[in-house]
Amino acid sequence: MKRWFSSLLIVGLVGALLIGCSNTSTTESEKAPENTRTIKHAMGETKVPQDPKRVVVLTNEGLEAVLALGIKPVGTVESFTGDPWYPHLAKQLESVTPVGDELQPNLEKILSLKPDLIIGNKMRQEKIYDQLSKIAPTVFAEDLRGDWKVNFTFYSQALNKEETGKAKLAEYDAKVAKVRENAGDMLQQKISMIRFMPGKTRIYQQQTFSGVILKEVGFARPELQNQDSFTLEVGRERIPDMDGDILFYFTYNDKKTPTQGTDREQEFLKDPLWQNLNAVKNNHAFKVDDIIWNTAGGYQAAMIMLDQLNDFVTQLKAK
Repeated sequence: MKRWFSSLLIVGLVGALLIGCSNTSTTESEKAPENTRTIKHAMGETKVPQDPKRVVVLTNEGLEAVLALGIKPVGTVESFTGDPWYPHLAKQLESVTPVGDELQPNLEKILSLKPDLIIGNKMRQEKIYDQLSKIAPTVFAEDLRGDWKVNFTFYSQALNKEETGKAKLAEYDAKVAKVRENAGDMLQQKISMIRFMPGKTRIYQQQTFSGVILKEVGFARPELQNQDSFTLEVGRERIPDMDGDILFYFTYNDKKTPTQGTDREQEFLKDPLWQNLNAVKNNHAFKVDDIIWNTAGGYQAAMIMLDQLNDFVTQLKAK
């Protein structure tokens, strides 16, 4: 009863604070239009600061973009598997305040940070958009997709960093070209990608984070994976469908079930069908980092994945 009453008080306090600051951002924007820009986004149009100083980001891929664009947010959501950040971002996030997770941002914490811009995602936070908008000008990307560059471009517009964004994408394109050149004839080899999760196993197709990157480099994919779709969820009887000339697999363990993804992985790797895959028999099956190849899903992970992919290419060419 005490816990219920305490929770009710917190909800009431946040609600009262939100009501108290409702329409503040809109009024300020109308008073000082020379200091704002209008951004079209997934939820409509919003006037945002010309040069935001206190940004809160509510997705991990959005966070990667904001950091790449040279902005350190005052708050951001925790990563799905890190403590609280993904290891490759941890040093960049010193003194940044965690504000819940993508599926349940902490409105009270966000409010306490006094942001001047909130960046979120309709797919993740549509239900709380109105509440967020009462805290500060809020803009949403449409969804989370394999082609991370769509959202990256949107974030650069929202932050008034379009030229920086174009330069960063040019750096990415240059790295793609470098991997493509190094791969040469190896591009004709078919790359298969498999993900193990708690209770699930997925064959990854083109419209995934790593699938888009492989396509841009120019690698071939097995016919079943060379589809303009997301993933196929399969059981062990479908292991033969996982084969390729090269096989990359990655494993996701969430915070609530820290070993179940690995347990699932081991079930498959011990299966005779897995052992009979050509990629496995030829020592062309490699475990890669799930965070980098899938879960982080943003600019910095893409750049690291390209470096790792290039290392694999060099390694295989040397055999």
